[in-house]
Amino acid sequence: MVELKTDTDIDAMYATGQVVGRALTAVRQAADVGVSLLELDELAHGVLREAGATSPFLGYRPSFAPTPFPAVICASVNDAIVHGIPDAYRLRDGDLLSVDFGAQLGGWAGDSAISFVVGEPRPADIRLVETAERALAAGIEAAVVGNRVGDIAHAVGSVCRAAGYGIPDGFGGHGVGRRMHEDPPVPNEGRPGRGLRLRRGMVLAIEPMLIGSGADGYHEAPDGWTLRTNDGSRAAHAEHTVAITDAGPRVLTSREEARTG
Repeated sequence: MVELKTDTDIDAMYATGQVVGRALTAVRQAADVGVSLLELDELAHGVLREAGATSPFLGYRPSFAPTPFPAVICASVNDAIVHGIPDAYRLRDGDLLSVDFGAQLGGWAGDSAISFVVGEPRPADIRLVETAERALAAGIEAAVVGNRVGDIAHAVGSVCRAAGYGIPDGFGGHGVGRRMHEDPPVPNEGRPGRGLRLRRGMVLAIEPMLIGSGADGYHEAPDGWTLRTNDGSRAAHAEHTVAITDAGPRVLTSREEARTG
């Protein structure tokens, strides 16, 4: 069931989303050659504590997971698409890092993700990350009253495919509200004019995931969480939590521009 949020609810979700935005900005600013993924996780955890918020990631265990998720960020490096578990790995020059982060504050959830290169970027990685952001922007632009979920999926998928990138099947966006994952699912590829009609008060996480080689194949790593590309190519992930309003889409997890890696 899809829960419609009031204007007051959406304002409260914006407050949660700003905690998410601050944490991702802080992580991006701190990510540098030699910094460990665990250090970035602790930094994000500190932003939660300072805001009086909690993590919907920490301890999360969906049906597919062998163990509860042990961190507050997902940190996916290079060929990891999503759900990477932070560990002692220290970032190297040229690593492509995707960071997914959520917060729970005042009973409302927020969810967002960024991808960027640490140190000296390769042109191919810059293009991959920029395309993920363009796909996200296209999906947000389609998130208007009267459209359908398929219009968002088509907008995202069209940008990805036109650029020659792969899309991991079965993973995409979702509703957000009292819980991090709610109805409806929001695929990253689909047919326009199909699916649930978008209504004022719906809040959706729109999150393109791109595979650099153009192939769609992926597999689950031994940790039971991390998804990796089958061919070892790099991946990028971008996400915002977006409210559908009569005035157009409202990005709840907006963030200040951080320096490039």
